[in-house]
Amino acid sequence: MTRTIKYLFLMLIIIVVGTYLFITYCSECAAAVTSTEPTTEKVIAKEPSATSYPFAINGNGFAYNTNDNYNFNISSQEILMPLSAELTKGVSGLKSHLDANSNNVINVTGYYTSEEENNTAFPNLGLARANSIKNDLASRGFSTAQINTQGKLMDEMVPKENTYWGAASFGLVEKSATADDDLKVLYEKINADPLILYFNTAEASIHLDAAQRQKVADISRYLDKVSDATASVVGHTDATGQASTNMRLGQDRAEFAKNYLMQNGIAADKIIASSKGQTQPIASNATEEGRVKNRRTVITLK
Repeated sequence: MTRTIKYLFLMLIIIVVGTYLFITYCSECAAAVTSTEPTTEKVIAKEPSATSYPFAINGNGFAYNTNDNYNFNISSQEILMPLSAELTKGVSGLKSHLDANSNNVINVTGYYTSEEENNTAFPNLGLARANSIKNDLASRGFSTAQINTQGKLMDEMVPKENTYWGAASFGLVEKSATADDDLKVLYEKINADPLILYFNTAEASIHLDAAQRQKVADISRYLDKVSDATASVVGHTDATGQASTNMRLGQDRAEFAKNYLMQNGIAADKIIASSKGQTQPIASNATEEGRVKNRRTVITLK
């Protein structure tokens, strides 16, 4: 074997040994310093659990609690029927208590959220829901004079399948010592600044602003508390056309307003609709502005 061959053979051995050592040891070093991206844990947002408020009353000698309650669909004032047997039992017991304790009243608070749409005649959907509950209680023999209604914003309410479960609360309290005086003040307030609805010539709908909605709530409250009270709904027209035709038109508008109030929970026998036609203008019929003011329906208390 020549020196050159020995030299090449030695070089081959060195290469083989070096490769073996690199693979065995240095590749592990390289692997050890290789940086890896930290894994990011995905956070899955949990949907809030649906709320459910019970029918619970404890005070003034009456106590009852059940998980069942009055339920409503989103943006609706209509009670979902039928009521459960447990709720019906509690309502029946409450009626017996109120019958035996005329100085007690039940405060009904309807809940609503700011995301709901209020298509009622009341200032908020919670008050409309409380009014629906009041009407259900009245249909079961309760005296509306012993029922107070109010609304409460409850944005923490979470629906389940388009329904708010138990969107109301109840409190049993003593009748206010100033209740009668408060009603007299309310009567004077309503008649001093009555609810007035204006109609265009072919208009067949009613849209109330916030102040008008509050007037509807005040009228409803007074009618509930005073057994022989009624609301007078009087239709008026401008002087366009024949007087006999306008008298019928005024009646139609009064009946339309009456039906609107009935749809929002005011009893039909509490509303008297009539017409004055064109006989009581409050502005000149010579101008369109004046005629607009004369086409009105005025709602007061009797």
